[in-house]
Amino acid sequence: MAFAAVGFIGYAVIFLVRNFTDSFLELGIGHSEVDVAKAQITQFSPSLYQYISHLHIAVSGFIAATGVAVLFLVWFGVRRGYIWAWVGAVSAPVLGLAVALPAHYPNNFDTIGHLGLIYLATIIFVVGSLMSLKALTSNRAG
Repeated sequence: MAFAAVGFIGYAVIFLVRNFTDSFLELGIGHSEVDVAKAQITQFSPSLYQYISHLHIAVSGFIAATGVAVLFLVWFGVRRGYIWAWVGAVSAPVLGLAVALPAHYPNNFDTIGHLGLIYLATIIFVVGSLMSLKALTSNRAG
C-alpha cells in the first residue's frame, strides 16, 4: 500500500510539472485525444488556458494529498494493526478513483499512456490492501 501511495505522489508530480511545460496536457494525452496544444489554447483564450492550468494544479495537489494521507495511514496505523487506519487508507483512493476514472472513458481519455501508471499503482495498492487486511484480520483472530 505504501509503494502505491508513493506512486500516486509521483504521478501528481508528473502531472504538476507537465502543466508548466510545453506538454501542458496530462501524461498520455496527445493530439489524438485533444486536437489543440498549449499555444493554441492560449491564443484562443488566455483565460481558458489559466483556468485549465489552475485545474491541473488543483488536481495534482489532491492526488498528492491522497498519496500522502494514505502513506501516513499505512505507516502509522495499518502497520500497528489499526483496522480504522486500513479503512481510511483504502477509502481515500477508492473514492478518488471512483469519481475520476468514469469521466475518462466516454471521451477516449483512457489511453494506456494516460492511465497506465494509475492502473499499475492501483494494482499494487489492491494487492497490498488485501495482504495487509489478511494480516490485520489474522492477528485479531489469533
